[in-house]
Amino acid sequence: MQNKFGFILVKPQLGENIGACARSMKNFGFHKLHIVEPKINFPNHKAKAISVGAYDIINSAKVYNNVEDAVSKFNLIISLSARKRDINKRHISLQGFQKILTNKRNLNIGLMFGPEASGLSNKDLSFSNYILQIPTSSKFKSLNLSHSLTIICYEIFKLINKKSIKKNSSKLKISSKSNISSVLKHLISLLENKDFFVPIEKKHSMLLNINNLIYRLEPNDKELRILASIISSLSKKNVKA
Repeated sequence: MQNKFGFILVKPQLGENIGACARSMKNFGFHKLHIVEPKINFPNHKAKAISVGAYDIINSAKVYNNVEDAVSKFNLIISLSARKRDINKRHISLQGFQKILTNKRNLNIGLMFGPEASGLSNKDLSFSNYILQIPTSSKFKSLNLSHSLTIICYEIFKLINKKSIKKNSSKLKISSKSNISSVLKHLISLLENKDFFVPIEKKHSMLLNINNLIYRLEPNDKELRILASIISSLSKKNVKA
């Protein structure tokens, strides 16, 4: 499904940013990079150096003279903007973006990003279906080009791989409360032998705090065994030769 998405950089100014974008794309399994009127000679050594292992994306990137040609093979264009524009386009949130991706799975979707200094022009945005604004602090809204692209790559990747991510997380087996209780009782017994609960009138609140601490944990069985071993080892006397 990653093949259905393409990333369009309009008039990028820095080779370093193009390289960083390529690297992020490869991190999340994307490879279609379109560049419109780059302000530098492309590809250049800075773009390749920052891309690290994503040379293939840099080398296969398509360069266009205008936005119209760059978007021509996509069914849907979503443009990124740091501010709300006063044009007749639907502005969407990241949640709305996720809904569009879910409802329009069979379409080729292009994500368009503007120049680092000025962002997309109203003419660039006129080729869009939607305008997406990534939420940021109202005091400083502008995101670095590659950072903005990385967030979008992650949002798409997360949706595409939702089932596998959920499946992997479900494999993490948390130890039963019964096992945790056994370790807790062992700890309290050792603490009582060490006269830890003094003054005695504070024992109840101390036990409550220990309960809250231990039961708040979500260890698996292996981690719980290690914790029990640590607790037991601290109770043993050192034997000097």
